[in-house]
Amino acid sequence: MMEVKPVTLIGSHVQLVPLSEAHVDGLAEIGIGQDFWDFMVYGKMETKDDMRNWVIDILNRAARGTDLPFAVIHQPSGRVVGATRYLNIMPHDYGLEIGGTWYGQEFQRTAVNTECKYLLLAHAFETLQAIRVQLKSDSRNERSQRAMERIGAKREGVLRNHMILPDGHIRHSVYYSIIDSEWLAVKANLEEMMSRY
Repeated sequence: MMEVKPVTLIGSHVQLVPLSEAHVDGLAEIGIGQDFWDFMVYGKMETKDDMRNWVIDILNRAARGTDLPFAVIHQPSGRVVGATRYLNIMPHDYGLEIGGTWYGQEFQRTAVNTECKYLLLAHAFETLQAIRVQLKSDSRNERSQRAMERIGAKREGVLRNHMILPDGHIRHSVYYSIIDSEWLAVKANLEEMMSRY
């Protein structure tokens, strides 16, 4: 059975550390009022209390064993620049999802996301021995879908009328996956992408 436990993952550009309430201030500084919340299931983040409630919700999921959340720390500056996590963890099936990922605006389209995905996927396939990692996106979020395709994830299909978001929008979710036999090619692709930064 796959055992997913808190861990710190260290790269050149980022460090992924277990999420805690100590990260609320840093996350609020970069996350409040951002447009990307429109595509996510949590609703708008307009205040520090909204961010605190989001962190507490995610930590409660972690306590139930379904999620393993990380704060993303920018190595050069030491700043909190976003969050990501493993979710929908299926220990008996050696599968999990990478998602709930967001970054402050100045860190979008930088080495941060590429290295985060690299660290999370490497840990999933090489340490946890996962056989499947899935990712999903709101069908309206084409930027997110292009990012998944760039790293080598395979589009599997669309779950129509999948979720009702806090604003009432009925979300269709586009699913992607990487399986264990594809990991070495995806790894090489990510390493090539990171070499450009």
